[in-house]
Amino acid sequence: MNIVGKITGIKYQVLFTEDLKEVKIKNFDINEMPSACLLINNKHTFAISKWVSPKRTRSYPFERVYNTLHISKKITVIPVVKDEGAKGDRDFIQWDTVSLMSLLDVFVIFAYYDNAEKSGDKITNQAFNNKYILSKIKEIENYHSSALHWNLNELNTNLHKIIDKVKTSYVNIEFTTKVKLHNPSGLDNFKEKIGKDVSLFMAFSRDKAQKAQSREFVTQQPKESL
Repeated sequence: MNIVGKITGIKYQVLFTEDLKEVKIKNFDINEMPSACLLINNKHTFAISKWVSPKRTRSYPFERVYNTLHISKKITVIPVVKDEGAKGDRDFIQWDTVSLMSLLDVFVIFAYYDNAEKSGDKITNQAFNNKYILSKIKEIENYHSSALHWNLNELNTNLHKIIDKVKTSYVNIEFTTKVKLHNPSGLDNFKEKIGKDVSLFMAFSRDKAQKAQSREFVTQQPKESL
């Protein structure tokens, strides 16, 4: 069953947010900061949150974003891909994630991991490339169009470059940790299927979501039984 709707506007009142720690940009390290905080740079203040996986259901990222919604300029950092090892999961960012962030007027920094530690036959404690994220924050500081415009522009002009960085970083992580990761050809396939047009990314993500929905439909979930 397909449910189709049209969003004509979004209104909300933010309640019960957590107090956000203030961090000066000269001390900023995305890997050391809380899940959400206030970033102070001279006269500018941003609310910034981070995801630990592009998968929306894996780490409850919406709470982190919610705690920043009362600030006028909001940024969230999302890994484009997270590979936990050939015997673990590899998750990719989906269009629905970007779409929702755009609706909430949240600027998305599409990020990548460049360091990790070995944990058995998987990798853990993956660390973002902080220098890259700082460069994007400074771009957003001087960006005066909407978050929607930023997010679409990043998808159209920068996502392919980030996927290349993801591929290079995971090759290096595999070498240094000696942990077998997923085949890099999967990243090339992802890059090819999303193309350089947002509509292709939308169609690819929708197809993956529908296939996942079909798998869930035939899977027995004893803990969800009523």
